[in-house]
Amino acid sequence: MTFADNKTPQLWQSFILLRQTITNSLTSNLYSLTVYPPLFNFSFSDMNTAIEKWAAMEVEDFTAMPEALEKFLLPGGIYAVFNYKGSSNDPTIFEYIFGDWLPHSSEYVLDDRPHFEILGDKYRNNDPNSEELIYIPIQPKHK
Repeated sequence: MTFADNKTPQLWQSFILLRQTITNSLTSNLYSLTVYPPLFNFSFSDMNTAIEKWAAMEVEDFTAMPEALEKFLLPGGIYAVFNYKGSSNDPTIFEYIFGDWLPHSSEYVLDDRPHFEILGDKYRNNDPNSEELIYIPIQPKHK
C-alpha cells in the first residue's frame, strides 16, 4: 500500500476476523509492522511510495498457523522505543522522532529493518488516551 492509498483499516479488519484461529499466541498484544523501502524519505512528503504493512501477533511457532495467514520473522537489532500516548491518527510523534530526535538528539541513525508498534491492553484506535509502544530500528552513528 501507500500512504495516499492507505488500506490499514482493511488489513486490520481481515486480521481481527482470523485472530481467534491463532491458537499458540504468546501474548494478547497486537503488532503493527511497516517495512519501508531502502532510502525511504521519512519526511513523509512522498505519499505514493509503496510500503509493506503487517497486522501480527507473536506466536510460539508456526506449526498451528491458519492457512490464510503468512509468517513474518522480525530481525533482531537495536530499537529506540517510544511510549506514546495519543491518537493513532496524530503524526506529531513521528515528526518528532524523524525530524528532531533522530537527526539532532540521538547518537543513532535509522537502520534498514522493519518498524513496529506494540498495541497492548491500553491501545484504543484513534482515542487521544490510547497508549502504544513505537519501535524504530536504529544503529550507532559511528560503528
